[in-house]
Amino acid sequence: MAEAFTTEETAAKATHGEMANAIRALAMDAVQAANSGHPGMPMGMADVATVLFTRFLKFNAADPAWPDRDRFVLSAGHGSMLQYALLYLTGVPGMEIESLKSFRQLGSNTAGHPEYEHTVGVETTTGPLGQGLANAVGMALAERLLNDRHGDEICNHFTYVIAGDGCLMEGISHEAISLAGHLKLGKLIVLFDDNNISIDGPTDLSVSDDQLKRFEASGWHVARVDGHDPEAVALAIENARSVGDRPSIVACRTIIGYGAPNKQGQASTHGAPLGDEEIAGTREALGWSHPPFVVPENVLAGWRAAGTRNRAAYEAWQAAADRMDGVERVRLTNPIDDKVAEAIGATVREVKTTFSDEAPKLATRQSSQKVLEKLVPVVSGLIGGSADLTGSNGTLTSHHTPVKPGDFSGTYVYYGVREHGMAAAMNGLALHGGIVPYGGTFLVFTDYCRPSIRLSAMMGQRVVYVMTHDSIGLGEDGPTHQPVEHLASLRAMPNLRVFRPADAVECAECWELALAGGRAPSILALTRQGLETFRTDHTDENLCARGAYVISEPEGGRDVTILATGSEVGIASAAAASLAGQGTKAAVVSMPCWELFEVQSETYRNAVLGTAPRVAVEAAARLGWDRWIGPDGAFVGMASFGASAPGAQVYAHFGITADAVAEAAKSVAEG
Repeated sequence: MAEAFTTEETAAKATHGEMANAIRALAMDAVQAANSGHPGMPMGMADVATVLFTRFLKFNAADPAWPDRDRFVLSAGHGSMLQYALLYLTGVPGMEIESLKSFRQLGSNTAGHPEYEHTVGVETTTGPLGQGLANAVGMALAERLLNDRHGDEICNHFTYVIAGDGCLMEGISHEAISLAGHLKLGKLIVLFDDNNISIDGPTDLSVSDDQLKRFEASGWHVARVDGHDPEAVALAIENARSVGDRPSIVACRTIIGYGAPNKQGQASTHGAPLGDEEIAGTREALGWSHPPFVVPENVLAGWRAAGTRNRAAYEAWQAAADRMDGVERVRLTNPIDDKVAEAIGATVREVKTTFSDEAPKLATRQSSQKVLEKLVPVVSGLIGGSADLTGSNGTLTSHHTPVKPGDFSGTYVYYGVREHGMAAAMNGLALHGGIVPYGGTFLVFTDYCRPSIRLSAMMGQRVVYVMTHDSIGLGEDGPTHQPVEHLASLRAMPNLRVFRPADAVECAECWELALAGGRAPSILALTRQGLETFRTDHTDENLCARGAYVISEPEGGRDVTILATGSEVGIASAAAASLAGQGTKAAVVSMPCWELFEVQSETYRNAVLGTAPRVAVEAAARLGWDRWIGPDGAFVGMASFGASAPGAQVYAHFGITADAVAEAAKSVAEG
């Protein structure tokens, strides 16, 4: 890495224009070298980014993980070279000039779109437009929550977002800006790359919204500036920082591909290299005579000065943090440390004991609420919420108080009917550090959340999705609300753990695994209908941690094995009892989490599955089950959408009954 500036005099020699042009040059050179990428946005927003990073953004390039840094989110993630250039220029460790030369290449830390943890200094994975903006709402909310708990000395920072026309066209933007305005997240500032260009051409081909009026209607402070006038941009940001409890958007009118003599202002600069001839012309137009990937010493020195200009604030924060209790300081970033994890385990064991003793018949959404009643006091960083289904999801406890506009002392967020916005905001809450978020809606509405769930999994974020009404068992609301294909769809997603507990005890165990399990999000698929407790003999061991386990083993060996999850475990057990009366020996296996079962030893998996023929029962699509039942196995479940009727009638109508499972089991057993 090149040396930082040697004297303040050297640093002062770089002008704003030179520093912005360094971004433009690095962006167009890297895209050209890769023969792939998006040069237009970095070139257009270089002036805005230079003002932000050199005058306003609170960060320390030497410690990109400083908990009280301002967050910078590049929601327009296709313009990733803007962020990589800034990381290199300001001196963030690991971002070398060679990194820029290997842009978009295998093994490089400069991926096509910014990826959390893949690149030091990237706050969130962006690329699907609008996600970064919605993540930033969660980050800004986290800042206010932690500020309320720890005060200005420990947590007092802004969240800045660069978003483009595409981000604001995406539906998630409506949910995100509405929530941010409602909650009065005044330390959230969006810098809108208002260049009037989309991939297809001018934005007026597809949109004529007055974006500032839209934001203003949601309670935002709005401003419009020339994005190539650094003083106007600086004044607008300063004003945005001073408006109090309103989030802000500054529409920065820019020229995409700024400086390219023949292509600037055109869609052709969006997603393709400029070409050698146009790059040569751009160098001439900008007065940038330096070879590719060469930043002159005075310009680099100016940028490195920007990377160190917050040193006094950083040292003051370190001194304040040193006065904190050691455990409290750790929990600023890791709310579930070893001590909290131990407390979660002890609490879950206590709850399991009560459930086993009392053997209640509860919907697992109700069991979940009872578990949360005990867990919320144990995990101070646990922030709950629901997308306008609080009573149905069972996500609220007696310990919760609501987060209100301008009042962040609460622990429960009423997200409203904004499932996608909720999921993305929860990613932001988790990414910020210090918070473990959970939020509820119906399982069928994971379709509305899916892009954000996918990013939770990609980024390895501990986000808990409490998804109730998990099957046709919800009954009268009918097929629009009855999930059928959703479990299979979610299980197909890498690094997502799908839990479907079969009784109150399993529900408690699944909560422990979701909270203490580390670098993966979790789905808790919970029932509307009541389920009998079958785990009436208490064990301290978390049996769900194995993903699947035998709940009943016949004497003298198996004739058949019945596999089931959730509400169908009771049906499987009833079928096994019926088969026993007919002389067929059936084992029953509960499979609350396929993903955890997959990583068990082959010996354990073989012992659970056995060598006898297998039948699976689940009130959902068959897809995925053949892996467990084998080529000769049978499946009892759904092959169509559901129907509107009381839940028990719907089960009978679709043949998901103990008699049907027993008949299928006899058939495969007799071969």
